[in-house]
Amino acid sequence: MTTIAHLHYSSPVGRLKLVASQHGLMAILWENDDPNRVRLGETAEDANHTILRETAQQLDDYFAGRRTIFSLPLAFNGTDFQKQVWQALLAIPFGETRTYGQLAAQLGKPSASRAVGAANGKNPISIIAPCHRVIGGNGKLTGFAGGLEAKAYLLGLEGHSNVLLPTA
Repeated sequence: MTTIAHLHYSSPVGRLKLVASQHGLMAILWENDDPNRVRLGETAEDANHTILRETAQQLDDYFAGRRTIFSLPLAFNGTDFQKQVWQALLAIPFGETRTYGQLAAQLGKPSASRAVGAANGKNPISIIAPCHRVIGGNGKLTGFAGGLEAKAYLLGLEGHSNVLLPTA
């Protein structure tokens, strides 16, 4: 049986729960994350887990402006389509954004922007697989598990000063 470990990490966007197996990082969960968004089962806290410690170090470097690319083993758990979307997220360069429609077209499914959005919303490895870099076709910020303020913060950290929060 695979042991799944977790570590809590304090970040500028709130307290995050880092989750990994011996195979790779499985999740970065938000403090008020919907418990049904990413299902992992039981985890045990392990402050000495090699992958979790490396994840925390790389996040420290990212938030301090010293890292633009992450180098971690990832262990995505989802459907084949979700994994395709999450791999596409990894290809969005630091400081750039894509729309759901652009990702759908990139995957060869130009009419699947809603399905891409749904898969994006289930991305278990926030920040590292940069779902925050996906915006609406109108240029506005759309749904984000960590909240739109966190999404705006992450994009601002990456040099986007003109992000548009949706109006009520």
